[in-house]
Amino acid sequence: MMNPICPSLRDPDAKRFLNDRLDWNLLRTFLVIGQEGSISRAAARLHLSQPAISQALRRLEEQLDSALVVRRGPRISLSRAGEEVMQIAADLYGTVSRLGPALDSPAETVVGKIRLLTISRIQSRCYDEFLAQFHLEYPQVEFEVDVLRSSDVASALLQKTASFGLGLCRTPQPKLEQRVLLQQRYAFFCGKRHRLFGRKNLTLGDLQSENFVSFTSDQIGGNLSPLTVFRDQQGFTGRIIASSPSLDEIRRLVGAGYGIGCLPEHIVAADVLAEEVWRLPPWEGVIDVNVYLLWNREQKLTQAESVFLERFEQMLMTTDLAERF
Repeated sequence: MMNPICPSLRDPDAKRFLNDRLDWNLLRTFLVIGQEGSISRAAARLHLSQPAISQALRRLEEQLDSALVVRRGPRISLSRAGEEVMQIAADLYGTVSRLGPALDSPAETVVGKIRLLTISRIQSRCYDEFLAQFHLEYPQVEFEVDVLRSSDVASALLQKTASFGLGLCRTPQPKLEQRVLLQQRYAFFCGKRHRLFGRKNLTLGDLQSENFVSFTSDQIGGNLSPLTVFRDQQGFTGRIIASSPSLDEIRRLVGAGYGIGCLPEHIVAADVLAEEVWRLPPWEGVIDVNVYLLWNREQKLTQAESVFLERFEQMLMTTDLAERF
């Protein structure tokens, strides 16, 4: 029977054990399993079969003599031992990822151009630091960045007119690879000119007849988006009185008192502190919306694009989702 708690792997003997016996591929596979929280999604990300992923996990657990995951139907969570091993795997991956820049020579200077399409208001210090570090390592790589709607980002990538995209993708596209960059929690807010502003102890019932300021259908995933479904399920009778594909314009219209609006919590956090907008129920939020790094798997990448993708994936592998804002 496997030990429920893995002995510490940070002492000298454990480090020698890792160096001498563990297969790095098993650790990397486990790192992806932990990040995805699912055997099937890890298999899709690594382009392997689910049995191959399950076998790799079983082999790693056998080598460590510890149960690393707790299964709950299709979802899995990490055990205490699994959390420790995942941290070690992330540390190792970060160390290995630095080998490329360390081995680069002037004769191998990377040049080229990357066309990046993005939706507006990607607010992420982690992403900003990644771009800064990439420029330090590859100063001759040029960037062209255009701001578009998510549907236009996907269309351009399918037509192979851009290198990469950052956008929403509620309906996966068979030809597009996707990696989660951010998970944004949307919640209801109203502006200081709204009648609900400043009122405490509100319930969902207080919102049922309120008019809405809403994103156009593209922004949160079409007419059957979770936000639309949520409004219908709650029996809201207010109408959409203003709409825009732009987060900044939605924010402006909410602030002007046109109606209540659904906005990312982290984007309007400063506005809440400044008492420009007021948080409304439900207090747990309405919906979590992922922002993805997207690219066309059938597009042949240039050297600059390949290096950018490699570095971007390394950043995602070595930072927790909650730390990317």
